[in-house]
Amino acid sequence: MAYLDDDFLLHSPTARALFHDVAKDQPIFDYHCHLSPKEIATNHRWENLADLWLGGDHYKWRILRANGIDEAYITGNASPREKFQAWAETVPYTLRNPIHHWTHLELRRYFGITTLLSPDSADAIWEEANSRLAEPEFCVHGILGKFRVEMVGTTDDPADPLSHHEAIAASPLATRVFPTFRPDKVFAVDNPKAFNAWIEKLEDITDSSIHHVSDLLKALQQRHDAFHAAGCRLSDHGLDRCPALECDDADASLIFDKARRGLAVTPKEKEKFCFFLMVFFGQQDAAKGWTKQLHLGPFRNVNPRMSALLGPDSGFDTIGDERQGAALVTYLGALAERGSLPQIILYNINPRDNYLFAAMTGAFQDGSVPGKIQFGSGWWFLDQKDGMELQLNALSSTGLLSRFVGMLTDSRSFLSFPRHEYFRRILCNLIGSEADRGELPDDFAALSKLVADVCAGNASRYFGF
Repeated sequence: MAYLDDDFLLHSPTARALFHDVAKDQPIFDYHCHLSPKEIATNHRWENLADLWLGGDHYKWRILRANGIDEAYITGNASPREKFQAWAETVPYTLRNPIHHWTHLELRRYFGITTLLSPDSADAIWEEANSRLAEPEFCVHGILGKFRVEMVGTTDDPADPLSHHEAIAASPLATRVFPTFRPDKVFAVDNPKAFNAWIEKLEDITDSSIHHVSDLLKALQQRHDAFHAAGCRLSDHGLDRCPALECDDADASLIFDKARRGLAVTPKEKEKFCFFLMVFFGQQDAAKGWTKQLHLGPFRNVNPRMSALLGPDSGFDTIGDERQGAALVTYLGALAERGSLPQIILYNINPRDNYLFAAMTGAFQDGSVPGKIQFGSGWWFLDQKDGMELQLNALSSTGLLSRFVGMLTDSRSFLSFPRHEYFRRILCNLIGSEADRGELPDDFAALSKLVADVCAGNASRYFGF
């Protein structure tokens, strides 16, 4: 079998039929990503392959560093051609890493290049890809159309303006692009300098003065309303774990006042303040019919020297080993007790927690919405073949795979849409191979419905897009 041929990852007749006849041409609902609203609004074009492929992609940056590449050729001042050459020298060493698959799927699907990237092929691939980048359709809107992307959910801070989303909504772009409400910076009461700088931004965007915790809630409510008016139907929180210490209005006010005076709060005070706000956010999401995403578990910026030099999202994060269960039960239980449990998607970064999270969803379903509480797709270090299969198996064993809302890119790169194809091949192989072994019914119509729903149909219905 040739590498990355039409039947890549498809190891049975039914698996191949499910992918080619059902999954392959399903539209994409990329409901969680980190694509730039500005680049979508301006229909951005790229000068060269390095700018498009290597800029901002910390997956690749980690691999380059692991291969002994100097930082000058990663995030430094080396030329784009030099950075691309460093990547070409690294790719042959990525065998068995999913980046080898993704790299060559992207070359094939975007540029029609089937040659494997190496130092020997770098010149030809650089020239061919750059010539394609000059073509009129090679722009943000062209890519979204090529891959049949029906919906994109960007990730946005409440203190940021929504002007780019307004411009996108007024444009002829067929893809619907909506903001996602991600208020993580409001939790930084243990870093009063950063916290107060963010509060000032929130004051500016809401044209208000925030002196008391009640003022903060009003400003956040105003931004929540503005996001809703802009089409937002999802929120998101990136946390090491859910907060679990109950907090009333009086305690929240004291903690807020302390941070506003420039005094760092204790870890216990921070957790209480986060719990107070997370309950507030959950209530707001439930009231508007939003879906809340909880991305739980990473250790972020663990390399102090390099994180200080390059900032966050530069590749210095790792899988965390926080104990997730008790805190998550406490938080979800608090929302359920208040009658304010919104649709929720739980994402874990540690595979140890797969069955914990998958089983947790079943304890909070209420019969109001199919799959109301979701076990999210393999995330970050787990969005590869092994991680996806582990997630699909845990979900199937404890809940309803048939109600799963499927894959997302969680990416900053417009070259990441083949990850949906990658997931679909893995899904079809799992279902098709089990059917051909007699572990699932020999009912192609039923299997086709399951695959089509997981690829696109469930997401469309669940999010209302």
